[in-house]
Order: sequence, then structure tokens, then C-alpha cells
Amino acid sequence: MDRDVYVEKMKAKLDEWNAEIDKLQAHARAAEAENKANYEKHLAEMRKQRDEAHAKMREAQVASDAAWDDMRKGMESAWENIATSFQKAWSRFQ
Repeated sequence: MDRDVYVEKMKAKLDEWNAEIDKLQAHARAAEAENKANYEKHLAEMRKQRDEAHAKMREAQVASDAAWDDMRKGMESAWENIATSFQKAWSRFQ
């Protein structure tokens, strides 16, 4: 996969995750006190996963063409792991 296409795909997914985090944060604000702590815990986990994904996207953006060829498979694997973790955290609220 071309690096620019890959980075755009990552940006789109990050935008989607940011929207999901915003929705969950709105629910957290309206939640009862006992549920609020649970929301905040999961929000923190989701933000951490999002931030890790953003860092990987930045690595891909600044990599040289030669470095991109070498790191592409590792990036794809790391991205899939982060995406899975994010979705697990999100699914706890659906």
C-alpha cells in the first residue's frame, strides 16, 4: 500500500475514533456519579489507544520512502492491534 494512501486511511480512522470519544464523553457528562467513573476509565483507555495510533501515523508520515518499505508491515500490525484495543473499549458501551 502506498504510504500516502495508508496515512489518509489512518487519518480517517482517527477522525472516526475522535467522534466516538466525543459521543462517549457526552454520555459520561450525563451519567450518574457511579457510572461516571467507569466512563472516565474507558475514555482514558480509548484516548491512549487513539494517541498511540496518532503517533504511528506520524511515524509513517515522516518516514523516508526506503524506511517506509521496511516499516510498513510492522506499522500495519501495530495499527491492527491498536484498532482492536480501541474497539474493545468502545464495545463496552454499546
